[in-house]
Amino acid sequence: MDRRQFLHLTGIGGAAFITTPVRVFAQLSKGSPGAIVETGAGRVRGLLVDGVQTFKAIPYGASTTGARRFLPPVKVAPWTGVRDAFAIGPRSPQIPAAFVPEWQPLTGTEPMSEDCLHLNVWTPAAARGTRPVMVWLHGGGYTGGSPAALPYDGANLARRHDVVVVSITHRLNVFGFIYLAELGGERFADASNAGQKDIIAGLEWVRDNIDRFGGDPGNVTIFGQSGGAGKVSTLLGMPAARGLFHRAIAQSGSAVTGMPSGTATQNAEALMSRLGLKPGQTGELQQLPVEQVLAAMQAPGGGRGFATSPVVDGSSLPRDVFNPTATPLSAAIPLLIGSTETEVTWSVNADYTPPADSAALRARIIRSLRVDDARARTLVDSYSERRPRASLLDLALIMETDASGFRTGVDLEAERKSAAGPAPVYMYRFQWYSPVSGGRLRAMHCMDIPFAFDNVDNSQAIVGNGADRQPLADRMSRAWVNFARGGDPNHAGLPRWEPFTAERRATMMLDRECRLAHDPYRDQRLALAAATGAR
Repeated sequence: MDRRQFLHLTGIGGAAFITTPVRVFAQLSKGSPGAIVETGAGRVRGLLVDGVQTFKAIPYGASTTGARRFLPPVKVAPWTGVRDAFAIGPRSPQIPAAFVPEWQPLTGTEPMSEDCLHLNVWTPAAARGTRPVMVWLHGGGYTGGSPAALPYDGANLARRHDVVVVSITHRLNVFGFIYLAELGGERFADASNAGQKDIIAGLEWVRDNIDRFGGDPGNVTIFGQSGGAGKVSTLLGMPAARGLFHRAIAQSGSAVTGMPSGTATQNAEALMSRLGLKPGQTGELQQLPVEQVLAAMQAPGGGRGFATSPVVDGSSLPRDVFNPTATPLSAAIPLLIGSTETEVTWSVNADYTPPADSAALRARIIRSLRVDDARARTLVDSYSERRPRASLLDLALIMETDASGFRTGVDLEAERKSAAGPAPVYMYRFQWYSPVSGGRLRAMHCMDIPFAFDNVDNSQAIVGNGADRQPLADRMSRAWVNFARGGDPNHAGLPRWEPFTAERRATMMLDRECRLAHDPYRDQRLALAAATGAR
């Protein structure tokens, strides 16, 4: 991608950059002026939308531009008067991502700005109360995304389940995860994991203010999907986050290990070199235009670009959260974790070519899983026997998902968290196949989000409009809320959901008919581990 193409994507062709502070950047939501709430920094006015008090772009931190770039967040300056919290604020600067076309109409389109530390609140009543609080951390890896995607709307959870929902915007990619502690001297000694520290600042805002919006600061659940699940999992190992949340939900993501600080320093040095800077020129890096910094994330010639990950820096993140064992910091935090049946069908590069026969399927598995013919034959025979109704393409996509980090990371995190105790772990597998686009998407990465949020109607682009959607959304959203309310997802609409252990591996299979399975597809799991070294 040349510079003109890049600027087109980040300007008129994509989401524009905002370089001066403004209050809101999105089209106003429907609704009428709602409640006015006094926060620690000033008063905000929300919108009353279909019985839900909705507040958007409430600042929890000051702008991160200029001398604050890469550094830990600081509190926003108090304001006078009443601030209208009517529309989504800007997202963190990022490079536009490639989505499957069905997800495109659901994603956020708000502009980008380094002045992005704000959050959104949905509540049944903006008055002091003790409702459970559910804090959503969006996906997009650690490089992109925002809370503005339609499936993330918290109104239905608030309205139908009597909870308070919060979503947090925070810094991403270079701006949120560059590690400068070993390059920038004393001034940059804390320039590490800024994006995670932003989330912690947002959780501190929740602790200090959410009771005024009807929520209980002593009953907070963090939940997220994909990169959001990685952020959730990382928070489980961050001392500064301790006590700010009480339960955690990780959907299709994990954080077993972080980036070593030495590797992170090399990563920063390589980025600075692409920008023509020496390792000590961290102050100059703060002053470069946003577009120039983002462009340098991509290495010339298709080489390795900027790697974005939480960094094990010895202080904000003292150790790998789940390696070799689970951190003791979160031993008392219950965890609900799981994955979807065909995570890989989220990718725009997914191969949908149907194998002509078993031999063609074996050839594909040899290529995609990098195994020899004998191991591929064993896998194909085992998966075919266990799933007699699955097409050969279904089998290929399931095997490729099972071998991916989505499945193996989730499984390993669940194993190590449950072994550490005493808090329970609950595991799920989402198996509902979407009919959209002729069924091509199947149970792709992200497909479970509209069901957990009870948002299947505003997410028809990926889930369709069939009658089977809402019953599963009812079961899943109620389970998620029950877990948030008391640490146990069980309710009358599901079979008894037992806690997960590495021995019994109790897993709730979420589909048109939900069922509890013990070590589902055990033979296939073991065969895959033997073939690839995956767990």
